[in-house]
Amino acid sequence: MPSTQDAGSLPSTLPPPFPPAEATASPAQQLALASRALWVATLSLMTAYMQNAAPAHRLLLARRIARNFDTLARQECFAAGCRASFERLARRWQVRADQLAPEAAAPRRGLIASFF
Repeated sequence: MPSTQDAGSLPSTLPPPFPPAEATASPAQQLALASRALWVATLSLMTAYMQNAAPAHRLLLARRIARNFDTLARQECFAAGCRASFERLARRWQVRADQLAPEAAAPRRGLIASFF
């Protein structure tokens, strides 16, 4: 039995997917929602890190994850214990990024350097 609605339209009983932010949440609530979204995005980056074997990609992912955890550790919408956990994770991921970073290239001793 065919429907009277277009195939691409939603039934009229469903609410819109995203209500206007200014009508539903205070700035503090919006910041809390954004912080939770950053937490979810960070989990996704951690998954990408585990699935990627390329050292350069892993380095970039580890740096981003460390920065995200550092940002999350400063958000007051999370409980103090949660912020402390984010701070520990930020330090752990920064150490991991530092371990993945290539060593600084040693200066080459070329022909000219051998004369001095």
